[in-house]
Amino acid sequence: MNSEKIKTAVIGASGYTGQELLRLLAMHPAVELVAVTSRQEAGRDLVSVFQRLAGAPSVEGLAFISPDIDAIVEAGPKVAFLALPHGVASEYAIPLLERGVRVIDLSADFRLRSAAVYEEFYGHAHPAPALLDEAVYGLPEFYRDELPSAKFVASPGCYPTGVLVPLVPLLKKGIVKLRGINVSSLSGVSGAGKKTEVSLLFAEVNESLRAYGAPKHRHLSEMEQELSLAAGSEVTITFVPHLMPVNAGILTTIFCEPEGDFSDLSGRVGAAMEECYGESPFVRILGEGGFADTKNVVRTNFVDVGWVIDRRAGRLILSSAEDNLGKGAGSQAIQSFNLMNGLPETCGLLNF
Repeated sequence: MNSEKIKTAVIGASGYTGQELLRLLAMHPAVELVAVTSRQEAGRDLVSVFQRLAGAPSVEGLAFISPDIDAIVEAGPKVAFLALPHGVASEYAIPLLERGVRVIDLSADFRLRSAAVYEEFYGHAHPAPALLDEAVYGLPEFYRDELPSAKFVASPGCYPTGVLVPLVPLLKKGIVKLRGINVSSLSGVSGAGKKTEVSLLFAEVNESLRAYGAPKHRHLSEMEQELSLAAGSEVTITFVPHLMPVNAGILTTIFCEPEGDFSDLSGRVGAAMEECYGESPFVRILGEGGFADTKNVVRTNFVDVGWVIDRRAGRLILSSAEDNLGKGAGSQAIQSFNLMNGLPETCGLLNF
Protein backbone atom coordinates (compact mmCIF):
# COMPACT_ATOMS: atom_id res chain seq x y z
CA MET A 1 0.00 0.00 0.00
CA ASN A 2 1.24 3.48 -0.84
CA SER A 3 2.45 5.08 2.41
CA GLU A 4 1.42 8.58 1.29
CA LYS A 5 -2.08 9.31 2.52
CA ILE A 6 -4.78 10.50 0.12
CA LYS A 7 -6.06 13.98 0.91
CA THR A 8 -9.84 13.74 1.15
CA ALA A 9 -12.81 16.07 1.58
CA VAL A 10 -16.35 15.35 2.75
CA ILE A 11 -18.94 17.84 1.52
CA GLY A 12 -22.13 17.85 3.58
CA ALA A 13 -20.74 16.00 6.56
CA SER A 14 -23.32 16.73 9.26
CA GLY A 15 -26.09 14.38 8.06
CA TYR A 16 -26.37 10.69 8.90
CA THR A 17 -24.47 9.57 5.81
CA GLY A 18 -21.82 12.25 6.30
CA GLN A 19 -21.41 11.19 9.90
CA GLU A 20 -20.91 7.56 8.86
CA LEU A 21 -18.37 8.64 6.23
CA LEU A 22 -16.44 10.58 8.87
CA ARG A 23 -16.47 7.64 11.27
CA LEU A 24 -15.00 5.32 8.65
CA LEU A 25 -12.60 7.79 7.05
CA ALA A 26 -11.23 8.80 10.47
CA MET A 27 -10.06 5.19 10.89
CA HIS A 28 -8.97 4.62 7.27
CA PRO A 29 -5.21 4.01 7.12
CA ALA A 30 -4.79 5.65 3.69
CA VAL A 31 -6.88 8.80 4.24
CA GLU A 32 -5.96 12.29 5.37
CA LEU A 33 -9.08 14.38 5.97
CA VAL A 34 -8.33 17.93 4.84
CA ALA A 35 -11.78 19.52 4.41
CA VAL A 36 -15.13 18.76 6.02
CA THR A 37 -18.07 21.05 5.26
CA SER A 38 -21.39 21.89 6.86
CA ARG A 39 -23.38 25.09 6.59
CA GLN A 40 -24.91 24.83 10.05
CA GLU A 41 -21.75 23.62 11.82
CA ALA A 42 -19.16 25.81 10.05
CA GLY A 43 -16.44 26.95 12.46
CA ARG A 44 -17.08 24.23 15.02
CA ASP A 45 -14.53 21.55 15.81
CA LEU A 46 -15.51 18.10 14.48
CA VAL A 47 -15.17 16.48 17.86
CA SER A 48 -17.49 19.04 19.47
CA VAL A 49 -20.21 17.96 17.02
CA PHE A 50 -19.41 14.24 16.82
CA GLN A 51 -17.92 13.39 20.20
CA ARG A 52 -17.54 9.73 19.26
CA LEU A 53 -14.58 10.81 17.06
CA ALA A 54 -12.64 12.12 20.08
CA GLY A 55 -9.24 10.47 20.22
CA ALA A 56 -9.00 9.80 16.49
CA PRO A 57 -5.67 11.44 15.49
CA SER A 58 -6.86 12.05 11.92
CA VAL A 59 -9.54 14.53 13.02
CA GLU A 60 -7.66 16.22 15.84
CA GLY A 61 -7.96 19.99 15.40
CA LEU A 62 -10.09 19.67 12.26
CA ALA A 63 -13.10 22.00 12.07
CA PHE A 64 -16.11 22.22 9.81
CA ILE A 65 -15.88 24.86 7.07
CA SER A 66 -18.56 26.41 4.89
CA PRO A 67 -19.14 24.58 1.59
CA ASP A 68 -17.20 27.09 -0.50
CA ILE A 69 -15.56 25.62 -3.62
CA ASP A 70 -12.45 27.79 -3.38
CA ALA A 71 -11.91 26.91 0.27
CA ILE A 72 -12.39 23.21 -0.42
CA VAL A 73 -9.95 23.18 -3.35
CA GLU A 74 -7.43 25.26 -1.40
CA ALA A 75 -7.30 22.47 1.22
CA GLY A 76 -5.84 20.24 -1.51
CA PRO A 77 -8.12 17.17 -1.67
CA LYS A 78 -7.51 14.58 -4.36
CA VAL A 79 -10.94 13.05 -3.76
CA ALA A 80 -14.19 14.59 -2.51
CA PHE A 81 -17.22 12.72 -1.20
CA LEU A 82 -20.52 14.54 -1.77
CA ALA A 83 -23.04 13.65 0.96
CA LEU A 84 -25.62 16.14 -0.31
CA PRO A 85 -29.29 16.06 -1.33
CA HIS A 86 -30.17 15.38 -4.97
CA GLY A 87 -30.30 18.57 -6.99
CA VAL A 88 -27.57 20.12 -4.84
CA ALA A 89 -24.68 17.73 -5.47
CA SER A 90 -24.25 18.87 -9.07
CA GLU A 91 -23.44 22.40 -7.87
CA TYR A 92 -20.27 20.96 -6.31
CA ALA A 93 -19.51 18.06 -8.64
CA ILE A 94 -19.08 20.24 -11.72
CA PRO A 95 -16.58 22.80 -10.35
CA LEU A 96 -14.65 20.18 -8.38
CA LEU A 97 -14.22 17.99 -11.45
CA GLU A 98 -13.18 21.01 -13.50
CA ARG A 99 -10.45 21.73 -10.94
CA GLY A 100 -9.07 18.20 -11.01
CA VAL A 101 -10.69 16.71 -7.90
CA ARG A 102 -12.06 13.19 -8.26
CA VAL A 103 -15.65 13.06 -7.02
CA ILE A 104 -17.74 10.34 -5.38
CA ASP A 105 -21.34 11.53 -5.30
CA LEU A 106 -23.69 9.83 -2.83
CA SER A 107 -26.76 11.70 -4.08
CA ALA A 108 -29.07 10.52 -6.87
CA ASP A 109 -28.01 13.22 -9.32
CA PHE A 110 -25.84 11.07 -11.59
CA ARG A 111 -26.99 7.48 -11.06
CA LEU A 112 -29.32 7.47 -14.06
CA ARG A 113 -28.13 7.43 -17.65
CA SER A 114 -31.20 9.23 -19.00
CA ALA A 115 -32.01 12.86 -18.19
CA ALA A 116 -35.62 12.20 -19.21
CA VAL A 117 -35.99 9.36 -16.69
CA TYR A 118 -34.43 11.57 -14.00
CA GLU A 119 -36.98 14.29 -14.70
CA GLU A 120 -39.83 11.75 -14.65
CA PHE A 121 -38.88 10.38 -11.22
CA TYR A 122 -37.41 13.48 -9.53
CA GLY A 123 -39.85 16.08 -10.83
CA HIS A 124 -37.39 18.57 -12.32
CA ALA A 125 -34.95 18.80 -15.21
CA HIS A 126 -31.54 17.23 -14.69
CA PRO A 127 -29.07 19.89 -13.52
CA ALA A 128 -26.11 18.66 -15.60
CA PRO A 129 -27.13 16.13 -18.27
CA ALA A 130 -23.76 16.38 -20.05
CA LEU A 131 -22.11 14.63 -17.09
CA LEU A 132 -24.42 11.60 -17.04
CA ASP A 133 -22.23 9.64 -19.45
CA GLU A 134 -19.09 10.39 -17.42
CA ALA A 135 -20.28 8.97 -14.09
CA VAL A 136 -19.43 5.36 -13.23
CA TYR A 137 -22.17 3.63 -11.24
CA GLY A 138 -20.44 2.88 -7.95
CA LEU A 139 -21.61 -0.64 -7.19
CA PRO A 140 -18.16 -2.27 -7.09
CA GLU A 141 -19.45 -5.82 -7.50
CA PHE A 142 -20.62 -4.94 -11.02
CA TYR A 143 -18.34 -2.05 -12.05
CA ARG A 144 -15.05 -3.10 -10.48
CA ASP A 145 -13.15 -2.81 -13.76
CA GLU A 146 -14.34 0.75 -14.45
CA LEU A 147 -13.69 2.20 -10.99
CA PRO A 148 -9.85 2.36 -10.94
CA SER A 149 -9.76 4.95 -13.74
CA ALA A 150 -12.95 6.78 -12.76
CA LYS A 151 -12.82 10.52 -12.14
CA PHE A 152 -16.50 10.67 -11.20
CA VAL A 153 -18.51 8.00 -9.36
CA ALA A 154 -22.25 7.96 -8.73
CA SER A 155 -22.68 5.83 -5.62
CA PRO A 156 -25.87 3.69 -5.60
CA GLY A 157 -28.93 4.21 -3.45
CA CYS A 158 -29.56 2.04 -0.41
CA TYR A 159 -32.67 0.26 -1.67
CA PRO A 160 -31.20 -0.45 -5.13
CA THR A 161 -28.13 -2.09 -3.59
CA GLY A 162 -30.30 -4.57 -1.68
CA VAL A 163 -32.32 -5.36 -4.81
CA LEU A 164 -29.57 -5.47 -7.43
CA VAL A 165 -27.13 -7.72 -5.57
CA PRO A 166 -29.56 -10.70 -5.40
CA LEU A 167 -31.19 -10.20 -8.80
CA VAL A 168 -28.47 -9.18 -11.25
CA PRO A 169 -26.67 -12.56 -11.35
CA LEU A 170 -29.95 -14.36 -12.00
CA LEU A 171 -31.07 -12.01 -14.76
CA LYS A 172 -27.69 -12.28 -16.46
CA LYS A 173 -28.04 -16.07 -16.53
CA GLY A 174 -31.73 -16.07 -17.51
CA ILE A 175 -32.69 -17.92 -14.33
CA VAL A 176 -35.74 -15.76 -13.55
CA LYS A 177 -38.43 -14.29 -15.77
CA LEU A 178 -38.29 -10.60 -16.55
CA ARG A 179 -41.91 -9.93 -15.69
CA GLY A 180 -43.70 -10.36 -12.39
CA ILE A 181 -40.78 -9.43 -10.11
CA ASN A 182 -42.15 -8.03 -6.83
CA VAL A 183 -39.98 -6.44 -4.14
CA SER A 184 -40.73 -5.52 -0.53
CA SER A 185 -38.08 -3.62 1.45
CA LEU A 186 -38.01 -2.41 5.05
CA SER A 187 -35.64 0.37 6.08
CA GLY A 188 -34.47 1.92 9.31
CA VAL A 189 -35.48 5.53 9.98
CA SER A 190 -32.03 6.97 9.23
CA GLY A 191 -32.79 6.26 5.56
CA ALA A 192 -35.08 9.30 5.56
CA GLY A 193 -32.15 11.57 6.42
CA LYS A 194 -31.63 13.99 9.29
CA LYS A 195 -34.68 16.19 9.10
CA THR A 196 -37.53 17.35 11.30
CA GLU A 197 -40.83 15.87 10.19
CA VAL A 198 -43.81 14.79 12.27
CA SER A 199 -43.91 11.40 10.54
CA LEU A 200 -40.32 10.71 11.70
CA LEU A 201 -40.77 11.64 15.37
CA PHE A 202 -40.05 8.85 17.85
CA ALA A 203 -43.68 8.65 18.97
CA GLU A 204 -44.79 8.26 15.34
CA VAL A 205 -42.20 5.66 14.32
CA ASN A 206 -41.93 3.58 17.51
CA GLU A 207 -44.15 0.47 17.53
CA SER A 208 -45.09 1.24 13.93
CA LEU A 209 -44.48 -0.39 10.56
CA ARG A 210 -45.81 1.29 7.43
CA ALA A 211 -45.42 1.34 3.68
CA TYR A 212 -44.70 4.51 1.73
CA GLY A 213 -43.53 5.67 -1.69
CA ALA A 214 -45.47 3.10 -3.74
CA PRO A 215 -46.00 2.59 -6.60
CA LYS A 216 -43.24 4.88 -7.94
CA HIS A 217 -40.46 5.37 -5.42
CA ARG A 218 -37.56 7.36 -6.87
CA HIS A 219 -35.12 4.50 -6.45
CA LEU A 220 -37.27 2.37 -8.76
CA SER A 221 -35.77 4.17 -11.77
CA GLU A 222 -32.26 3.20 -10.69
CA MET A 223 -33.23 -0.42 -10.05
CA GLU A 224 -34.94 -0.87 -13.40
CA GLN A 225 -32.05 0.74 -15.26
CA GLU A 226 -29.47 -1.66 -13.84
CA LEU A 227 -31.74 -4.72 -13.97
CA SER A 228 -32.50 -4.01 -17.63
CA LEU A 229 -28.79 -3.69 -18.40
CA ALA A 230 -28.16 -7.05 -16.71
CA ALA A 231 -31.01 -8.77 -18.56
CA GLY A 232 -30.31 -7.16 -21.92
CA SER A 233 -34.00 -6.33 -22.12
CA GLU A 234 -36.44 -4.01 -20.36
CA VAL A 235 -37.28 -5.07 -16.82
CA THR A 236 -40.20 -3.57 -14.89
CA ILE A 237 -40.70 -4.45 -11.24
CA THR A 238 -43.11 -3.64 -8.43
CA PHE A 239 -41.37 -2.09 -5.43
CA VAL A 240 -42.91 -1.28 -2.05
CA PRO A 241 -40.66 0.26 0.64
CA HIS A 242 -41.54 0.29 4.34
CA LEU A 243 -40.33 2.24 7.36
CA MET A 244 -39.44 0.16 10.41
CA PRO A 245 -38.68 1.40 13.94
CA VAL A 246 -34.91 0.84 14.01
CA ASN A 247 -32.10 3.30 13.38
CA ALA A 248 -30.42 1.51 10.49
CA GLY A 249 -30.62 -1.56 8.28
CA ILE A 250 -32.57 -2.66 5.22
CA LEU A 251 -34.23 -6.03 4.76
CA THR A 252 -35.38 -6.83 1.22
CA THR A 253 -37.57 -9.72 0.04
CA ILE A 254 -37.87 -10.41 -3.70
CA PHE A 255 -40.52 -12.63 -5.28
CA CYS A 256 -39.85 -13.84 -8.83
CA GLU A 257 -40.82 -16.63 -11.19
CA PRO A 258 -38.01 -18.94 -12.31
CA GLU A 259 -37.27 -20.05 -15.84
CA GLY A 260 -36.86 -23.75 -16.46
CA ASP A 261 -37.19 -26.82 -14.24
CA PHE A 262 -37.50 -26.51 -10.46
CA SER A 263 -35.47 -29.66 -9.90
CA ASP A 264 -32.07 -27.94 -10.22
CA LEU A 265 -33.16 -24.37 -9.49
CA SER A 266 -31.27 -23.97 -6.22
CA GLY A 267 -28.11 -25.30 -7.83
CA ARG A 268 -28.41 -22.83 -10.71
CA VAL A 269 -29.04 -19.95 -8.33
CA GLY A 270 -26.07 -20.92 -6.17
CA ALA A 271 -23.78 -21.31 -9.19
CA ALA A 272 -24.80 -17.90 -10.55
CA MET A 273 -24.15 -16.28 -7.17
CA GLU A 274 -20.78 -17.95 -6.82
CA GLU A 275 -19.71 -16.97 -10.34
CA CYS A 276 -20.72 -13.34 -9.72
CA TYR A 277 -19.52 -12.92 -6.13
CA GLY A 278 -16.86 -15.57 -5.58
CA GLU A 279 -14.19 -12.84 -5.49
CA SER A 280 -16.36 -10.20 -3.80
CA PRO A 281 -15.33 -9.76 -0.16
CA PHE A 282 -18.51 -7.97 0.95
CA VAL A 283 -21.23 -10.25 -0.46
CA ARG A 284 -22.00 -13.18 1.82
CA ILE A 285 -24.11 -15.93 0.25
CA LEU A 286 -26.29 -17.71 2.80
CA GLY A 287 -27.56 -20.33 0.35
CA GLU A 288 -30.94 -22.03 0.12
CA GLY A 289 -32.89 -21.75 3.34
CA GLY A 290 -30.83 -18.80 4.49
CA PHE A 291 -32.77 -15.72 5.58
CA ALA A 292 -30.84 -12.47 5.76
CA ASP A 293 -30.99 -10.55 9.06
CA THR A 294 -30.18 -6.86 9.53
CA LYS A 295 -28.53 -7.48 12.91
CA ASN A 296 -25.70 -9.26 11.10
CA VAL A 297 -24.87 -6.38 8.73
CA VAL A 298 -25.56 -3.11 10.55
CA ARG A 299 -22.40 -0.97 10.90
CA THR A 300 -20.61 -3.09 8.28
CA ASN A 301 -20.14 -3.03 4.51
CA PHE A 302 -21.56 -6.53 4.06
CA VAL A 303 -24.69 -7.53 2.22
CA ASP A 304 -26.09 -11.00 3.00
CA VAL A 305 -28.15 -12.92 0.43
CA GLY A 306 -30.24 -16.06 0.82
CA TRP A 307 -33.17 -17.74 -0.91
CA VAL A 308 -35.95 -20.29 -0.62
CA ILE A 309 -37.99 -22.04 -3.30
CA ASP A 310 -41.78 -22.01 -3.05
CA ARG A 311 -42.70 -24.91 -5.33
CA ARG A 312 -46.34 -24.71 -4.35
CA ALA A 313 -46.67 -21.15 -5.66
CA GLY A 314 -44.01 -21.50 -8.37
CA ARG A 315 -41.81 -18.76 -6.95
CA LEU A 316 -38.20 -18.15 -6.05
CA ILE A 317 -37.95 -15.94 -2.95
CA LEU A 318 -34.72 -14.02 -2.39
CA SER A 319 -33.75 -12.11 0.73
CA SER A 320 -30.99 -9.60 1.38
CA ALA A 321 -29.86 -7.45 4.29
CA GLU A 322 -27.53 -4.43 4.40
CA ASP A 323 -26.89 -1.29 6.40
CA ASN A 324 -28.52 1.65 4.61
CA LEU A 325 -25.79 3.98 5.94
CA GLY A 326 -23.05 1.44 5.21
CA LYS A 327 -23.22 -0.75 2.11
CA GLY A 328 -26.19 1.38 1.09
CA ALA A 329 -24.26 4.66 1.36
CA GLY A 330 -21.04 5.58 3.20
CA SER A 331 -18.98 2.40 3.34
CA GLN A 332 -19.90 1.43 -0.23
CA ALA A 333 -18.61 4.82 -1.38
CA ILE A 334 -15.34 4.09 0.45
CA GLN A 335 -15.20 0.68 -1.25
CA SER A 336 -15.24 2.57 -4.57
CA PHE A 337 -12.66 5.02 -3.20
CA ASN A 338 -10.33 2.12 -2.45
CA LEU A 339 -10.60 0.75 -5.98
CA MET A 340 -10.14 4.22 -7.49
CA ASN A 341 -6.88 4.64 -5.60
CA GLY A 342 -5.32 1.23 -6.10
CA LEU A 343 -5.94 0.19 -2.49
CA PRO A 344 -7.14 -3.22 -1.30
CA GLU A 345 -10.91 -3.26 -1.72
CA THR A 346 -11.38 -4.02 1.98
CA CYS A 347 -9.08 -1.26 3.24
CA GLY A 348 -10.62 0.40 6.29
CA LEU A 349 -13.85 -1.56 5.91
CA LEU A 350 -13.39 -4.91 7.63
CA ASN A 351 -15.27 -3.88 10.74
CA PHE A 352 -17.69 -6.39 12.24
